[in-house]
Amino acid sequence: MNWYLRSHRRFPMRLLMLAVIMALGVDATAQTTRTIGPLPGAPPTSLEGSRLSGNSLPGPGGDTIISPDDVLEIYILDVPELSRQYRVSPSGTVVLPLLERPLQAAGLKATDFADLLVKQLRDQGLVSKPFITVSIAASRLQSVAVTGAVKMPQIYPVFGHTTLLDILSQAQGLSDDASNTAVISRGKLGVEATKLKERPETVDLTKLFQSGDAEYNPDLYPGDRVIVPRAGIVYVVGAVVRPGGYPIKQVSNGMTVMQALAFAEDVKPTAKRRNTVVIRLDPEAPGGRKRIPLDLKKILAGDAQDPMLQANDILFIPDSQGARALRRGLEAAIAAATGVAIYSAYR
Repeated sequence: MNWYLRSHRRFPMRLLMLAVIMALGVDATAQTTRTIGPLPGAPPTSLEGSRLSGNSLPGPGGDTIISPDDVLEIYILDVPELSRQYRVSPSGTVVLPLLERPLQAAGLKATDFADLLVKQLRDQGLVSKPFITVSIAASRLQSVAVTGAVKMPQIYPVFGHTTLLDILSQAQGLSDDASNTAVISRGKLGVEATKLKERPETVDLTKLFQSGDAEYNPDLYPGDRVIVPRAGIVYVVGAVVRPGGYPIKQVSNGMTVMQALAFAEDVKPTAKRRNTVVIRLDPEAPGGRKRIPLDLKKILAGDAQDPMLQANDILFIPDSQGARALRRGLEAAIAAATGVAIYSAYR
């Protein structure tokens, strides 16, 4: 009992000592924070000790060299109108609202570009003491660029092992007018990793999608660029069931008249097969186009060769409504071909 009373008499003193220790710990931590200052990339909390009557703070990747097509994250304290992401142009400049001219960014470190921006804002009297952080949000050198006939062409960051199929999936797949090939242009890292010369690589997408074989699914590296060429289009208009534009999926090959009619789901009963015309681009012809007459009736019967069509050809099958309608149809075919829907013939 006596021990219990003695220990409880000392308990308030223990609480007092603990409170003093905690208070000293908080003060020491606060002093350390004031000495170190704000963390890199965090908005500054003090206007003291600024350089150039302003301050630029290192953001993530502050020592990284800025390249064309990079996306910069720029934060300017108390200036929300300018604080956002900016893309570096192919020429290496960045356009910021309110500034008189674009600023050169490519070739500079992120911190150096922040210093340049501080000076510009101060010299033009836009912000008296600008505090700025600049970081590289996305870099082409750390990404793979996908362009051409894909649904979402853009620059995709690479965080690890990546293949062509991975990148095409991120791009939401191919568009309807895509060809059956992809061209890979290697960056510096890709050239070193593959031990190949800096020459484009062509991949057969048909074999890739059908087999999934790794032979047709090469690895991609930061700095690589993937281009999916657009297929040539053959337009079928006039007296057919489904007029439209149909892609020539193989870039090196064409499309025959019979194939084009198959995609257009055959001619209508009123079609004038013997008056079929192919309208083809020709700079030397009047109006830049020449007309190639075809006897579709003989072609369908196998009595004439099935000719090969070229990209941008217009296959016009007139309706049997007289010569006047035929003349109007030829003129309308050219106009209609530019506005018809493009169908995926190989879905």
